[in-house]
Amino acid sequence: MPIRARGARHRTGLLRSPGFLRSLVFAAVAALAAVLPAPVGAQAAARPTESRPIYSYESAIREAVWVDTGLDADGDGRGDRVAVDIVRPREPAQQGRKVPVIMDASPYYSCCGRGNESQLKTYDAKGDVVQMPLFYDNYFVPRGYAFVGVDLAGTNRSDGCVDVGGRSDILSAKAVIDWLNGRARAYTSRTGTERVTAGWTNGRTGMIGKSWDGTIANGVAATGVEGLKTIVPISSISSWYDYYFAKGAPLYDGGPAELADAVESPDARAHCAAARQKLVDGSPRSGDWTQLWNDRDYVLRADHVKASVFVVHGMQDLNVRTKNFGQWWEALAANGVERKIWLSQTGHVDPFDYRRDAWVPVLHQWFDHYLLGYDNGIERRPMADIERHPDQWSTDRVWPPSGTSAATVHPVNGPVPGVGALTASPAPAGTAATFTDNPALDENSWAANIDKATPDKAGFATAPLTKDLRVSGSSRVSVTVTPTTSSAHLSAVLVDVGPDTIRNYAGEGEGILTGTDRTCWGASTAGDSSCYLTTSADKADVGFTVFSRGWADLGNYASDRKGVPLTPGKAYTITLDLAATDHVVPAGHRLALIVAGTDNGLIDPPPSRPTLTLDLARSGARVPFVGGAGAFTRATSGARPNVATGGPYGTPSSPGIAVPRMAAQRLPGGAGR
Repeated sequence: MPIRARGARHRTGLLRSPGFLRSLVFAAVAALAAVLPAPVGAQAAARPTESRPIYSYESAIREAVWVDTGLDADGDGRGDRVAVDIVRPREPAQQGRKVPVIMDASPYYSCCGRGNESQLKTYDAKGDVVQMPLFYDNYFVPRGYAFVGVDLAGTNRSDGCVDVGGRSDILSAKAVIDWLNGRARAYTSRTGTERVTAGWTNGRTGMIGKSWDGTIANGVAATGVEGLKTIVPISSISSWYDYYFAKGAPLYDGGPAELADAVESPDARAHCAAARQKLVDGSPRSGDWTQLWNDRDYVLRADHVKASVFVVHGMQDLNVRTKNFGQWWEALAANGVERKIWLSQTGHVDPFDYRRDAWVPVLHQWFDHYLLGYDNGIERRPMADIERHPDQWSTDRVWPPSGTSAATVHPVNGPVPGVGALTASPAPAGTAATFTDNPALDENSWAANIDKATPDKAGFATAPLTKDLRVSGSSRVSVTVTPTTSSAHLSAVLVDVGPDTIRNYAGEGEGILTGTDRTCWGASTAGDSSCYLTTSADKADVGFTVFSRGWADLGNYASDRKGVPLTPGKAYTITLDLAATDHVVPAGHRLALIVAGTDNGLIDPPPSRPTLTLDLARSGARVPFVGGAGAFTRATSGARPNVATGGPYGTPSSPGIAVPRMAAQRLPGGAGR
């Protein structure tokens, strides 16, 4: 997605099968038959289920075209054209056959790079692409696909201005799909008049990309454009407001204009000052909703999506936070969109870099099914793959699993003053907890002190669970609080209290370590290798795991879209939307809810430093448990406090156990991500 760096750094249809050339030897005929769909009327047993690498990558056609977007964002009086670099197999074109397209529309091809090795596009003297970042062209072109890398408007070799997920971004990518389907114009050069058509493709397109790239795929799918058959958004935004704010609370200290400035080409930087100012004016730091955010909310237009969707996200992604995939998934489900999901324990990381051996075959099957029409059963396999421990995965037939329903759990005062409990029964009227916002502390500081009365948080935990308890989906925490000042920010987190080994999502690689060996995925040329550095899980031993988070500006208590000053001493009720997740709190661990102020490194502090009184009787969390309320009751029944271990509800954080530390992130996708 966009490029906030951490540290330095998805409808089936069959294609026609052509006749084979007489000169092909029998082995070649058999290989080609394996990669092409069977003719209409052929017996089902003869139909292929997998495309195979029978075409030459080295002799593939490499070309560039410039597609007219129909816009003039840079105001130069000429229609903006976006650069489209194409790698496609030569043999199908020679045989008069048409091929489908895999497309990645990105702002990063020249400024920041793609993938774990920060690959950039490179070109030959004619201006044709030599190195196309990532493995997609190396792997899929020999299998009968074209790969198309689109420079978003205002980046690299494209005209126009960077629009950070807005109209120009989306329409510049949509125009390419229109051109692939004969509905738009393209030219052989950026300023010339020689037209070029895409007679080599059948127009069936699949979009893929991580971060900003995947966000564009979401946005284009939400236009309902004909020809887009599937999208694979990885760690991607569904609503740009939710990238920058959480119910009024600022998640970052910048805005879209800074992001545009980071990726735009020198030409755009010279001509797009007015466009950047529109981004500034449309995204006030107040956190109020504006038309700019409305234009960049693809969830609002999920009913237009016709493509299948394969969502991939890290459950500890603190760059493109998981509310983005959660609300998108729910909207797609409500509109009956075909979909699949992978959820890892990583941060902002591509699955190629944490589960490569499984990812490439599954992606291959996905594109074969939705772009070539192969009946390989991918759509009948389990909908969800979820990483439970580093490199240990489980599956679910549907997600969230059948039998999942929200149950309300309640914060109550515990037997030790200042250390609360989390129960199925509400607190008595008149009970309260008090905390003071300390912007220097974060969720890990709070969780590490769950068994201590500290002035900066209100913490509530169950007794050690007697059964595993699984949370699957998005939670909501409603609180009634009374502030002492006219402004206040709130945070709420769910914590699994107990020792575990997890991916080190707060580390430099956000859960991965990069090795020195390479594995190869497809064919290579001298200028474009298919071989990439191996990775392994970066693990951390922890005493607790924060697995879901949400934030809000209390001034947005009456409206998600506009905040107002608070009256000190007055009680306000607000609901915090916690990010989607899937986490199992095992038997023997405790489930905790923490309510506090500024989550350092994840939201910005308010102007004042309030003390807030939490009305426990009027507060609670709606949590989606697999098994519903009954699961929570069963997991907490029979449990007894264990004061001897140092806390009223079980084992405290062990001395010497690593505590994750928040690292600054500033651009979706990140350099090299």
